[in-house]
Amino acid sequence: MSRTKSSSLQIRQRPRIVSNVLLVVCIIYFLMPVWWLVIAATKSNSGLFMGTGGSMWFDKHFALFDNIKELTTYEGGIYWRWLLNSFLYAFVGGLGATVISVMAGYGFAKFRFTGRNVYFDIVLGALMIPTTALVIPTFILMSQIGMNDTVWAVLLPSLLSPFGTYLMRVYCTGSLPDEMLEAARVDGAGEIRTFVQVALPIMTPAITTVFLLSVVNCWNNYFLPQVVLADTKLFPITVGLTQWQAKSNAGSGSEQVWNLITSGAFISVIPLVLAFLFLQKYWVSGLTAGAVKE
Repeated sequence: MSRTKSSSLQIRQRPRIVSNVLLVVCIIYFLMPVWWLVIAATKSNSGLFMGTGGSMWFDKHFALFDNIKELTTYEGGIYWRWLLNSFLYAFVGGLGATVISVMAGYGFAKFRFTGRNVYFDIVLGALMIPTTALVIPTFILMSQIGMNDTVWAVLLPSLLSPFGTYLMRVYCTGSLPDEMLEAARVDGAGEIRTFVQVALPIMTPAITTVFLLSVVNCWNNYFLPQVVLADTKLFPITVGLTQWQAKSNAGSGSEQVWNLITSGAFISVIPLVLAFLFLQKYWVSGLTAGAVKE
């Protein structure tokens, strides 16, 4: 009997050991680029290529604060202008995309109207289209209405989030009972009051999730601003750092600013990390909500 128990215990432990080892390998794999970025941000331009600590460890000269100081003065401190632009595009675009997704998802889930399924199928079809495939049509459209090289050329396309609409509909269908809405209507509440006072509090986890994903998508947006913007003062951080990278790649005759690129990239990811840390519980619950029905 004891042998049977020990053998069964070994059988149970082996898969757990394998899975734990696999998880550790995955963690190391995904953290290595982050670790390299942290290390590279603390090095000078020469330390990145000839440092004493190698590529994955600190150099004897800690240059992070010197790099930040140089970011403030290089090209008139345009880096911080790019960072503010990214905040503008991410917050306004993410907030607008969230508002539209919430209203559209709620409408698809809780109202019956002609062509509802057809319209939602169109939304699902939009999920299959790569966003990069829409950049050139967007550029042509913005050119026709005279909005190229303005903030609106970046903000307006960011307001549409098919995935956010899909997620909100799934959440409302699975977690927002029709009986609760009917009870509010019977008590005399109008549609707007029912939506604001009854539906929105229940939808908070999904709203936070859509907002966070939309902000991240707008923050990381590169191809669209690269095409529709020509004024360097309107660039987001993604396009700006790419311009510096192209300058550094041009050869020995051009200015090398690799230390500013790594430090700038490190600073640019800090807001996203903080947002994920503070909104993590809402994000996780929003993604899992609607998966289990009563």
